[in-house]
Amino acid sequence: MADVAGALRLLVAQDATVAVAESLTGGLIGASITSVSGASQAFVGGVISYATDLKRDLLGVPGELLRREGAVHPDVAAAMAAGVARVCGATYGLAVTGVAGPEPQDGRPVGTVHAAVCGPGGQISARTLSLRGSRERIRVETVDEAVDLLAGVLKANIGEHSG
Repeated sequence: MADVAGALRLLVAQDATVAVAESLTGGLIGASITSVSGASQAFVGGVISYATDLKRDLLGVPGELLRREGAVHPDVAAAMAAGVARVCGATYGLAVTGVAGPEPQDGRPVGTVHAAVCGPGGQISARTLSLRGSRERIRVETVDEAVDLLAGVLKANIGEHSG
């Protein structure tokens, strides 16, 4: 289980905020973050961009990228992270896109997940996952991996972007 409270403490210590862009998780990351008392100190909000058009129209994922690669691609996750940070006015954007199943999507097998964090200055950190299990297990593991990615970025940035 990811240490959501720890990630929030790191955000608060850096006087930073986070917004989330979720596709396959459908709001589970936001729900996980807001389950922690005091989350409002660092959590701005998010976008559930399940539909590909929303990724393009709201988050600014390039249409050519989506046509060429489909919605399940590391560059799409990176663009979603940058887009949600911009749209929500957050220091960090955290995004996930992938295939929870039961069928493959865009030629990608079930369990393929891309997570990305966009930090200050547009710096992107990303993780590609190959998860196994049920649809629900893939979604829950995606939340854990995404929060872990965010925490790792925040730990690496300690002192660099604090108030």
